[in-house]
Formats: sequence, C-alpha cells, structure tokens
Amino acid sequence: MPREHDYAVSVSWTGNRGSGTSGYRDYDRDHTIEADGPPPIPASSDPALRGDAARWNPEQLLVAALSDCHMLWYLHLCADAGVVVTGYVDDARGTMVETRDGGHFTGVTLSPRVTVREAGMVEKAQALHDTAHAMCFIANSVNFPVHHEATVVAEST
Repeated sequence: MPREHDYAVSVSWTGNRGSGTSGYRDYDRDHTIEADGPPPIPASSDPALRGDAARWNPEQLLVAALSDCHMLWYLHLCADAGVVVTGYVDDARGTMVETRDGGHFTGVTLSPRVTVREAGMVEKAQALHDTAHAMCFIANSVNFPVHHEATVVAEST
C-alpha cells in the first residue's frame, strides 16, 4: 500500500501598506512562508511583477524544489551504490512564459556538477542521475519537462 505524506505550510501576506489592495500599485507583494521547524522564508513576487528582488519568489522556489529533490535522491542512490560523492553544486534554471491567462513553465534544466572520491566511480555516478530524475517526487508532479545536464569528475589527488 502506498504511503501518504502531508505537508503543511502557512503563507502570510505582509505587504499591506495601510490601504490593502485598493489599487494594483498600492500594496507590496511581500509575504512569509512558514512551517513547523524551519526558519521562515521571506518571499515576494518576481521583480518583473512588482516584487522585491531581495526575497524569494515562487518561481525560484519551484526551480529550487526540483533541484533539491533531484540532489537528495541522487545522494541517496549514490550512497546505496557505493559511489562516494564529496561535492555537489547545481546551477538550475527554469523558463516561464506569461500568457493572457497567467503563465506557465516551459521547462527546467538542472546542471549538477558532482565530485566523486575515485575515478572508477564516475561512470556509475553519471548514470545515477537518470534514476534520480525518475524517482524525484517533484519532477514527477510537474507538467513541463525537467532535464538534467550533469557533469561528474573525480577528486584531484
């Protein structure tokens, strides 16, 4: 039987300048995302949509969730396979288009750069990205393509 997991977050708008949403330019898009345990995330809309560039926006958070999910599955799979990862950085990027009816993502590309302990682990480490992609809960939940362009190298000795 499949296990079910529930996730609870609270999103609180903090951008009321005193007159609420009396006009499109009369309020800030600032808000806080909270859950039991982790620190709050200061968020806003994309700066192109009158948001605060110093705060996370939903589009960045979606790309981050895809990258994070892939990485966590990948590290798990490497540990199970005896591949020792000593470094992992992903410069992920996503593309969203605005339409008359709102907008949608057209794709996300993950670009993990992985370092493994030994040269003999590189081939297996590279292959495990496909499995991590197939296992990622978030990638399996979106309606746009998620690609990965991974680079794996062995530690310098």
